[in-house]
Amino acid sequence: MSAFLTGLDRLLTDPALSRQLAGRRVALLAHPASVSADLSHSLDALAALPGIRLTAAFGPQHGLRGDKQDNMVESNDYVDPLWGIPVFSLYGETRQPTAAMMEFDVLLVDLQDVGCRIYTFITTLRYVLEAAARYGKTVWILDRPNPVGRPVEGLLLRPGWESFVGAGELPMRHGLTLGELARWFVATLKLDVECTVIDMHGWQPDAAPGYGWPLLERTWVNPSPNAPNLSMARAYAGTVMLEGATLSEGRGTTRPLELFGAPGLDARTLIATMRRIAPHWLAGCGLRPCWFEPTFHKHAGKLCAGVHIHVDAHHYDHTAFRPWRLMAAAFKALRELEPGYPLWRDFPYEYEHNRLAIDLINGGPILREWVDDPTATAGDLDRLATVDEAAWHERRRPFLLYA
Repeated sequence: MSAFLTGLDRLLTDPALSRQLAGRRVALLAHPASVSADLSHSLDALAALPGIRLTAAFGPQHGLRGDKQDNMVESNDYVDPLWGIPVFSLYGETRQPTAAMMEFDVLLVDLQDVGCRIYTFITTLRYVLEAAARYGKTVWILDRPNPVGRPVEGLLLRPGWESFVGAGELPMRHGLTLGELARWFVATLKLDVECTVIDMHGWQPDAAPGYGWPLLERTWVNPSPNAPNLSMARAYAGTVMLEGATLSEGRGTTRPLELFGAPGLDARTLIATMRRIAPHWLAGCGLRPCWFEPTFHKHAGKLCAGVHIHVDAHHYDHTAFRPWRLMAAAFKALRELEPGYPLWRDFPYEYEHNRLAIDLINGGPILREWVDDPTATAGDLDRLATVDEAAWHERRRPFLLYA
């Protein structure tokens, strides 16, 4: 057996843990990457475990089985055809569990996160913890790796900017596992809830070559349709900002959220301008001019010139790579090269209709205002972010479960 065990693996292999669920109605919140060491989905593995009585399941954004490709595509409730239990959508008519959904005793949360504030599974975690407190239910977090490890980066979400892509006062890259986030939510929201983290065994977030993801020990399974590999996860805390921009983030290609571009973009000049504006923000990765034609989503069917961010092999330096700053530099460079470029998308984004997506993504307008201010320098943004990052390092310390 592997030296590395997720919380799910421990529950499946340790009778002392599973016995604690005997006689209790058990529900599961999971998605496609909720798999055991042998790649069995947690719903199937738990349903087959003697003594476990599964009575319901929940699916977050993109669904329990990952059937929904894009954002803002809702899932419906249904009955699982194999196990005959109701599967409730937490990305449909409601995103918060209703009283009718809470007919269980213990909720098992088995979600693979990617270490970024905007990933909506974090918000769903908050909502189910609040519901469990409201209805007197127990929650077990079956912990999984943060695939991008412990680095912290980005501005803290500003008060009043909470949304479905901003569950709390976190930086863009928070450096916590889902179990650690649950502990933080319980403490900061002062929730009266019985929440237990079934921690991992053998997780080494600073160990090469995975630096958070147990390479060679675990297969990558997409936690959402456009999260196809570890490179995407590493870049995501920066490239996710493209969801609020008119540039393509590579949806409709085989490398989504690792590259960006648009028709007519001068990628070589853009990279050169980024290096001039903030050379230290581009460390730890390789940047390659590229061309791509999205098959769907932004600029579908059009040839785009762009930049591919390479964060593997010898290009990657885990401690130096700062994806949020890298994308900030890209936006700033484009604004300098083409001041009138229609950069920011104005469209309904994750159930918000009155605030710009780029501001929701960043937990406030600071980054957008910095990009659009021709007098603002890299040092101006760096100073703000560095203060927030230092504060978060201290705030998260009591909630860490792993060295």
